[in-house]
Amino acid sequence: MVKGAIVSDIPATMQAIDPEAPGGPEVLVLVERPVPQLQPGEVLIRVAAAGVNRPDVMQRKGAYPPPPGAPTIYGLEVSGEVVALGEGVDQLMVGQPVCALVAGGGYAEYVAAPAGQCLPVPELLSMVEAAAIPETLFTVWTNLFERAFAMEGDTVLVHGGTSGIGTMAISLCNIFGVTIIVTAGSDEKVAAAKALGADHAINYKTEDFVERVKEITGGKGVAAVLDMVGGDYVARNLKCLAEDGRHVSIAVQGGPTATIPIFALMMRRLTLTGSTLRARDTSFKAMVADELARTVWPHVEAGRLKPVIDKTFPLAEAAEAHRRMEAGDHVGKIVLTMG
Repeated sequence: MVKGAIVSDIPATMQAIDPEAPGGPEVLVLVERPVPQLQPGEVLIRVAAAGVNRPDVMQRKGAYPPPPGAPTIYGLEVSGEVVALGEGVDQLMVGQPVCALVAGGGYAEYVAAPAGQCLPVPELLSMVEAAAIPETLFTVWTNLFERAFAMEGDTVLVHGGTSGIGTMAISLCNIFGVTIIVTAGSDEKVAAAKALGADHAINYKTEDFVERVKEITGGKGVAAVLDMVGGDYVARNLKCLAEDGRHVSIAVQGGPTATIPIFALMMRRLTLTGSTLRARDTSFKAMVADELARTVWPHVEAGRLKPVIDKTFPLAEAAEAHRRMEAGDHVGKIVLTMG
């Protein structure tokens, strides 16, 4: 039930992107759905903007179904205004501008979000920028800074340097004193990554990134690799690691299986790990949100951390947004707007 103060009348139904079956971008059409009913600990957000992410594309293709209990409506991150509260939520949240990580439901006019997964939108941030933060920030923070223990003075390698993940990794590494090497698929993207603050950028189509990392690090290797490719990249990534280096897998765009040189792993004491975010429980995500509020949000509030926005599309043009993501020409985040 929706309880607590309500900012304004909330309709019974809303526009949303919720295809009945997988398919190409053309399945992303507006449909009418009931406005979500709140569970205890949740807030209802009137959505201003929603980020578009690679998992949305995979879900559309039938390769990444939502976890049990999550909405089938697409969308993993939003910004907007809190308009209603579930039981047990602080009354002060009503009327607040927030951005939130959600397990689904973001491509809609309203979404239910666990209160613990919301962060306040500071004055220096637009709603479009706020919607582009949660998914990549939670992902990069938990994987590069927690699982891979990246810290000041380290050098790291991040693939997909101009993606949402890559551009967020560049921003965070700049703020926390980490030297970042990225890969990208064209000279234009290499230039874009450097302009955004990457210390080094490698065109993986014209250069061997393993050799270049060796050159850049004077043969020492990097402390950590954040990989979203998988497949034959894994063995190559391990060659890029310094002794005691950490390899973190967060996606398998190049294939789900890899051949691992176990002896090299043993001799150089390497760590191979990975994670997915969407299926983690709300208590874990709330804990990460608390950490981010303490460690990263002051930089957001001061204007030192802003997401890179590639392009915005109205919700009705979600298909075009997916086409842009799949074309691979974007630099930074693609965002849907409700206005």
